[in-house]
Amino acid sequence: MSLSRRRLFALAAAGAGLPSWPGLAKAETYPSRPVHLIVDIPAGLAPDVLARLIGPQLAQRLGQDFVVEDKPGAGGNVGAEYVIRAAPDGYTLLVMISGNAANAALYPNLDFNFVRDIVPVAFLAYTPFVVVVHPSVPVKTLPELIAYAKANPGKLNLASQGAGTAPHLAFELFRMMTGVNIVHVPYRGSYMPDLLAGQVQLAFATVPPVLGYVNNGKLGALGVTSVKSMAALPDVPPIGATLPGYEGSGWAGIGAPRGTPADIVATLNNAINAVLGDPALRERCIALGAVPESMTPAQFGTLIASAASKWAKVIGFANIKVD
Repeated sequence: MSLSRRRLFALAAAGAGLPSWPGLAKAETYPSRPVHLIVDIPAGLAPDVLARLIGPQLAQRLGQDFVVEDKPGAGGNVGAEYVIRAAPDGYTLLVMISGNAANAALYPNLDFNFVRDIVPVAFLAYTPFVVVVHPSVPVKTLPELIAYAKANPGKLNLASQGAGTAPHLAFELFRMMTGVNIVHVPYRGSYMPDLLAGQVQLAFATVPPVLGYVNNGKLGALGVTSVKSMAALPDVPPIGATLPGYEGSGWAGIGAPRGTPADIVATLNNAINAVLGDPALRERCIALGAVPESMTPAQFGTLIASAASKWAKVIGFANIKVD
């Protein structure tokens, strides 16, 4: 016995209010809730500031807040592992640094493999270092420094913020390529008072803290670790001009847990690259001593793998140990 036409219309109307069958539901648009950017080094350093610069612009483009959270510790491993263990849904991202790629060689007992377990999302910027020297050292150029160090082995001391930090690795790459005998002196706090006093004579330093001292002559600038000269120090040549093939800059980028869907990675990459193209943001990055650059996820992945291999060789050469 067939149903009446009125009964059929009633059933159809009732069915319109029911949820769709499993598998037929429309996927939610990403992001549909706040995204967390995990910074694995202390607040106030360049990667943390970069995250806080791009966060509001990403929120404008994608319609959800991008919340910056600092989780420092163990040279970046605390924050990195937190993200690696998070759900691969695009809502917990890592503001990664070049040190993350080096940590496998520095910390042989890690419970994760950074290159394998992180998905490269987008590159943010290079953070080059500048070789600064106290005026008591009678050199004006990088070749003169190399010659002086070879003529006076063990006489010069180089300060850093600690063993295995990016500036220390940049120095050890320099030492590996030149064969100079310069003594590394790691500091737990700021080394600037000792550097300005001449108690230590050299540093591979981030640009903003030393720029004023370079401009007033209290420190000399001999070279930068980037491939090209920096806008803030246009007359300071890259180290590679003296040592072909040298590149020792830090960098920052965004990563996600392994298994994050490709469409989410693409959405984030497109949005971040668009933000990096904003002229006002680029100027603020340059003022931080950062050099913004856009990359595809594949290009960034190649950089991460290459950095891991490169710094492992440097760490082995220098026999760097961390606590």
